[in-house]
Amino acid sequence: MDIFNDLKLQYKMGGFEQKLIYWNIGAFLVSIVFFYRFSLGIFDFPDWVSLSSNASNLLTKPWTLVTYSFFHAGFFHLFFNMVVLNFSGRIFLTFFTQKQFLGLYLLSAIFAGLVFVGIYAILGMPNTGIVGASGAIMAILVAAATYSPFMNLRLLLIGNVKLWQFAFVIVILDIIQISVENTGGHIAHLAGALFGFVYIKLLLNGIDLSKGISFILDKVSNLTNPKKATPFKKVHRNYNQNQQNPNSKIVIKDKTQQQIDEILDKISQSGYDSLSKEEKEFLFKTGK
Repeated sequence: MDIFNDLKLQYKMGGFEQKLIYWNIGAFLVSIVFFYRFSLGIFDFPDWVSLSSNASNLLTKPWTLVTYSFFHAGFFHLFFNMVVLNFSGRIFLTFFTQKQFLGLYLLSAIFAGLVFVGIYAILGMPNTGIVGASGAIMAILVAAATYSPFMNLRLLLIGNVKLWQFAFVIVILDIIQISVENTGGHIAHLAGALFGFVYIKLLLNGIDLSKGISFILDKVSNLTNPKKATPFKKVHRNYNQNQQNPNSKIVIKDKTQQQIDEILDKISQSGYDSLSKEEKEFLFKTGK
């Protein structure tokens, strides 16, 4: 039960990089129940979940431009994607906001999907379908590398490399493998990488493509969490107590809020795992 509460609290307190991992894992568990053919040992995704290269299918099921980026064709497909998503997401969020992160993920998935469908239609290639978050993850990685190319990374067994070098190798591997296997997947990866590069270049020129996603998130937040008017309360003033200077900018917080702020500061500095059991329980109870 403590593990469940910890996961619930991590989800609630975490940013979109953590929430996206939870959503992808949740979609994978759902797909095992509904789309896994145990007799054959493979996933069989319907065309209303996966993204079909058939353009006519896209016209009748446009939502698949998003849904395909939350499903995966196997455990290792999911595992490696989530590792890179967590890695690249943390770097991206060093420089940009949570809303920009989610906006880039969704917009790059849509763009990569459109490129995949378009190339298959133009070249007259046999119809197929794709699933996976790789295109969106490539966009996040390349976006971070475009903005801060000389950031140092220390990789196991390799040592120190620059972020641009790491991203460059990943892109080259996709180009090499595009004609060997999983052609549609590699097309989506490269399209995502292109979108991440263009996104940062436009952002540096004052054009934020993710503003539309941020606007929608704000509207949804206002609908689901409407601000309640604060009821009028009669206050009895005690003139015997010391009065605070009306010009003072010091705000005295209650002890609960002060403790919450201290815990949140600890999370931002050392991560959620650094909290003690008592601090986790306190944060979970106040979160309710």
